[in-house]
Amino acid sequence: MSTVRGCSFPDDLFYDVANNMWYREEADGSVVAGMTQVAVAMAGQLVAVTPKKAGKEVQAGKSCATIESGKWVGPAKIAFDAEVTAVNDALIADPKMANTDPYKNGWLLRVKPAAWATAKAALTPGAQVAAPYEAKMASDGFAGCG
Repeated sequence: MSTVRGCSFPDDLFYDVANNMWYREEADGSVVAGMTQVAVAMAGQLVAVTPKKAGKEVQAGKSCATIESGKWVGPAKIAFDAEVTAVNDALIADPKMANTDPYKNGWLLRVKPAAWATAKAALTPGAQVAAPYEAKMASDGFAGCG
């Protein structure tokens, strides 16, 4: 696991650093997506999570969910074209789960990517994410998690 400015990044995930999203390959070919610890730390305590519904198509760079905290409302942007196959109902019921456990119980949705091999090649593997995140935090003026 990499740690940058107190923020954790599990090695088994792939990251869209620009949009503070993570992705995990599943054995069935689906991909689970969620917000990084940086995203939830910057947003603050989440009060609502509204993902796209199962069966919906989402395009690269577009919103796959609307995230709301006490100080921010905005999109969680997916890095690749995909179809939503499942949403995290537990997270919808208790959005704070993303703040306390962004990489396990706080996942947003499960998708079927249109071209995962191509998408994966454009993401940053967990073992290589420390330097890009250090640069992003510095440019964003983000002190860190915790």
